[in-house]
Amino acid sequence: MWIQRSGARYPGGDGTGIETRHAFSFSGHYDPENVRFGLLVACNEERIAPGTGFAEHPHRDLEIVTWVVSGELTHEDSTGVRTVVRPGDVQRLSAGSGVRHTERNAGAEPLVFVQMWLVPGPGAAPEPGYEVVRGIADGTPYALERTEAVLHVRRLVDGERTALPDAPWLYVHGVRGAVRIGDRSDRTLGAGDAARVRDADGLEARAEGPAELLVWEMHTEPVYG
Repeated sequence: MWIQRSGARYPGGDGTGIETRHAFSFSGHYDPENVRFGLLVACNEERIAPGTGFAEHPHRDLEIVTWVVSGELTHEDSTGVRTVVRPGDVQRLSAGSGVRHTERNAGAEPLVFVQMWLVPGPGAAPEPGYEVVRGIADGTPYALERTEAVLHVRRLVDGERTALPDAPWLYVHGVRGAVRIGDRSDRTLGAGDAARVRDADGLEARAEGPAELLVWEMHTEPVYG
């Protein structure tokens, strides 16, 4: 198990209301030892001031999953979708053969969200797709099409334990609060910390106060060509 603390993430942002923290090599930050984990190639924490956001930009052949921590995210894309995503909603943009989109904070409060990019399986890229699951319940797995990846959301009360999936690649991201992975105190995740586990088997997490986790269960790596 390897734990990346929040303060070790690569800083980013444009200095005009956007502050980013990257878990993996991204943009001007490149580390050949940290380009992906399983199918996950990006896990960005974004903080967007009111009235600002990302201008229209393209993506292709990625599965982009977004979890809003606080505030409201306004999404608009080249397929004609325009929607507002709120805390508790899971947003998925399948970039497929190519899509352009904007992400903005049109509200009055600061916006915080976690955005995760995963590489889909081989084959011709389909048409872009979009989905929002409103108020996803704890214990409801969210499986991504064209991947062997499943997202699990865990919201825990103080002292509550939860079993983590058994998987060749397990990525656990702390959203809020503190959670101990296993029995060792040095494996406690705070907000913004993440654990990468290979060949996870029989692990559980225990909340130290109210806590929220995002857990990726992955069963393959990217296949190219």
